[in-house]
Amino acid sequence: MLPANLVALRERANQPPSQHRQLLLAAGRVFGSVSLPLAAQLLTAAEPLVRQVAADGSALELLGNSDSALRALALWLREQGHTGAWHEESLAVNDDAGRPLGRIERGVVRPLGIATHAVHLVGSSADGRIWLQQRARSKATDPGKWDTLMGGMIAADESLETATARETWEEAGLRLESLGGFSALRDHGIVQFRRPVPDSGTDGYLVERIHALSCVIPNALRPKNQDGEVERFELVSTHTLLARIEDETLTMEAALVLAHCFGW
Repeated sequence: MLPANLVALRERANQPPSQHRQLLLAAGRVFGSVSLPLAAQLLTAAEPLVRQVAADGSALELLGNSDSALRALALWLREQGHTGAWHEESLAVNDDAGRPLGRIERGVVRPLGIATHAVHLVGSSADGRIWLQQRARSKATDPGKWDTLMGGMIAADESLETATARETWEEAGLRLESLGGFSALRDHGIVQFRRPVPDSGTDGYLVERIHALSCVIPNALRPKNQDGEVERFELVSTHTLLARIEDETLTMEAALVLAHCFGW
């Protein structure tokens, strides 16, 4: 029997913002959004960062070159205490049509409602059991919860294949070559999330497209974390997996990616 909370999880994963947000534009193209209080602060910044471009106050546009303006905006947000953890990691910024505009520090994407791309790899054994990782208790998000074999952000200038190879090694100590190569992975398409998230006191909005992939892990291989972000790995039955979705000891993202891959 499928977990009774799957419908509720899907509803929680796709929600409108908790309050009205103003659109953010660069070069006349929409790429994100900000809460009204943050929009008011941006408009009164000592060094002008944005201008109002809609008569009804529904949109702000970055001033200057998109890439340098995004960099200045990120630094201002950090100075004002409006960022999550600062990673020194850049993510791609695209407009609503998927066209590139520049890059920005990962720690500011949620306050700015910028869409991010991630990849999750679901690993199964030959007998159908599923590999789960337990997230390190030091993780800022969902510490100690269970997750897919691997999950991580796709950085700026990374392809899906490059990000998958990097994250699979860092989190699970597995090389794609040992799994038959990237082309041997099964592509299950995109699982999309849109929901409000608290972010250092700023009303953040998560917009994320997760590329869901799966593979069979050969019996001779065992995942082994390399970057200190995983507590341990466990090979579980479908029954145990369903129970962990039911009691929400899996992250929401992992639960819905796994449900998507298995067609639940």
